[in-house]
Amino acid sequence: MKYRYWLFAAVAMAFVTTSCIHKGGDSVKILRFDQFVFNPESHPESADDFNTPLLNYYPDDPNYADALAAFLDDPFVQHIYHLTDSLYGDLSWLEEELGEAMARARALCPEVDYERFYTIVTADLYGVGVFCYEKDMVIDLDNYLAKHVPELQELGLPLYLTRSCGREYLLHDCVAAAARFHIAQPEGIEMTYLDYAVAEGKVLYFAEQVLPSVQDTIRLRYTADQLRWMKDNTTNVWGWLIQNNALFSNDHGKLNNLVDVAPKTNVFGDDSAPRTDEWIGWQIVRQYMKKSGSTISDLFAETDSRKILEESGWRP
Repeated sequence: MKYRYWLFAAVAMAFVTTSCIHKGGDSVKILRFDQFVFNPESHPESADDFNTPLLNYYPDDPNYADALAAFLDDPFVQHIYHLTDSLYGDLSWLEEELGEAMARARALCPEVDYERFYTIVTADLYGVGVFCYEKDMVIDLDNYLAKHVPELQELGLPLYLTRSCGREYLLHDCVAAAARFHIAQPEGIEMTYLDYAVAEGKVLYFAEQVLPSVQDTIRLRYTADQLRWMKDNTTNVWGWLIQNNALFSNDHGKLNNLVDVAPKTNVFGDDSAPRTDEWIGWQIVRQYMKKSGSTISDLFAETDSRKILEESGWRP
C-alpha cells in the first residue's frame, strides 16, 4: 500500500547523496555524498558532513565498512552510479529550483521547513524517489534515471513505471514529500479509501500552491489519455465507490488496485487511469479549502477525512 519505501537493501540507505543547507532565504547548497563515497579523492568533505540519521553513515563500524565496500564494488551498482552521475553530476539547477520552491512552501506552511537535503544512489531504480524526516530530505537520484537511459528499460521494469522515472518529476516529488511528512494520519485505525484519497489530496493541493505551473500529468503521473479518462469518468468512479461500499472500506483486498501504483484500475477497464484516490481526493480538498477558510497548517492537522468530505460539499 502507499507510504511504503522500496529500497535496494538496508545498507543502501546509508549511501545517500547529500546535504543541502539553507543559504539565506531561497538558496540551498547540495553536498554530494554519492560522489564522496564512490569517488572520495575528488571531494573535500569529511564524514562529519554527513552526520544525520537519514544517512546511517558509520564509517568507523567494521561491519558497516564491509557492507559499504561490497555495495561499492558491485558492478551493477557501479554502472548505475556512473549513469546517474552522467545525468545528475551538476545539480545547480535543482539547488535554484528547490530553494525557490521551499521558500514558497515555508510561506504557505511554516512547519514545512527543511534545512538539509540529501540525494542517494541505491541502484533500486524505482521506488520512493523522495522522503523526509524532521529537517532532512532525501532524494534517490537513480529513481529519476530509467526514462532517460534506454538500456535500463530493458531490465524488465514496465513502461508505466519507467515513464515517470524522469528529471521532470523530481522537483514536484520533492515538494510532495515535503508536505507528506507533515500530514497527520489518524492513529489506531486501518485507512479507508477516503483516508487515502484525502491524504493524497492534501499533498496535491499543497504542491499545486507551491508549483502552480506544473502540468497535471506530472502531478498525478498520468499519461494525457489517463488524465482525460479520469476527468471524463469522475462521476462514474464516484458512483462505483458508493455502490460498492468502497469509499469507507478498509479492506485492503478491495482497495489495493484502487490506490496502488498500477497501469490501470482493473474494475474500470483497460483504458482507465490508476490511483483514482489521488484525483478524487484532490477535488475534495480543493473544494474544502475554498469553503472552510482553513490554513494549510489546519488542513495538514485535520485527521477526520469524513469531516473534510462533508464540509467540502464536493460531489462530481
